[in-house]
Amino acid sequence: MKKIKLVMSDFHLGRGRRLKDGSINALEDFFWDHKFKEFIEFHTKPPYDDAEIELIFNGDMLNLILTDYHGHFTVILTEAVSLFKLHAIIEGHPVFFRTLREFLRRSKHSLTYIIGNHDQEMLWEKARMVFEQAVGAKVNWQNTHYQVDGVHIEHGHQYEAVNRFDPTQPFLSKNLPEPIINLPWGSLFAVQFIIKLKVLRPMIDKVRPFRQLILWCLVHDTWFAVTNIARLVVYFLSTRFTKNRYRQSSLRTTFRILREASVYPELTDAAKRILRTPEVHTVIFGHTHVHKHLQIGDGKQYINLGTWNETLSLDLSTYGKFTKLTYARIEYPDEKPPTVYLRHWIGHVPVEDDAVAV
Repeated sequence: MKKIKLVMSDFHLGRGRRLKDGSINALEDFFWDHKFKEFIEFHTKPPYDDAEIELIFNGDMLNLILTDYHGHFTVILTEAVSLFKLHAIIEGHPVFFRTLREFLRRSKHSLTYIIGNHDQEMLWEKARMVFEQAVGAKVNWQNTHYQVDGVHIEHGHQYEAVNRFDPTQPFLSKNLPEPIINLPWGSLFAVQFIIKLKVLRPMIDKVRPFRQLILWCLVHDTWFAVTNIARLVVYFLSTRFTKNRYRQSSLRTTFRILREASVYPELTDAAKRILRTPEVHTVIFGHTHVHKHLQIGDGKQYINLGTWNETLSLDLSTYGKFTKLTYARIEYPDEKPPTVYLRHWIGHVPVEDDAVAV
């Protein structure tokens, strides 16, 4: 095997499974540091030991937006605030970052990082420097998408009004003492609304279909459902129809948010539009947390990477809690165009694990 690319997304690394005082971190979504280490080590042994390997992180690898700053969650994200949170994530996942450092020591190994909506703070130059210091190598940073050898790789949040950020104005500075990240409304909503729900119901953002979750809560968790639906309406009206110097908004965007509202967005139409480009044969998205592989036309395909986080399905066909460690492998057969596969990492079953994450 001479050359491969490995693409993954939506790990959502936070402060770690346990906080410094030993208590459980209810906001941590990533429990698979050792599985990731196993995955990377597998690709450093025969037949990959001499291969040229590019590891591609397709957004939301770091859950910076839902990481606290000295115990508080803020949407006023200066560079200093973002650096504090990044250091906390690096400290909380030593195995993950040590694994990356070992992988990138080899001259034929490289890392590309595409920005998502949960790690938008990696737009700061100093944040990138800190990350590169942690992994011991230069990183190929991509703000929106990455296209290579007919494969278009993009996180996917730019196709939703609620999570779309302005790449031409990533920072706000007007009438502010120092620049801050120009967050989309979806990120503001996550920090100011969703976090409070996650502390009370940690699986709230992992359940699908979300409509069934609402019905379930109305029947079995009625007070929680009714009070928070009312809070949601008040929050939306107060944030979308008032001016705030810490964010940009418009009535047009507000109506788009209402029209497109979905916890699990559907990106197939966006993939089809990109695949109309003659030189593109494969589109790879993340963001939805739902892995998918669709053949679209002759020799064209759409792959969604899913997530390495837990998912709770209330649909009878897939009922239960599960995790699939999905990723895309791009292989380069001799003198042929690359072939792209959606794969599921299984690895070895551990003898034991922390019961709080099971």
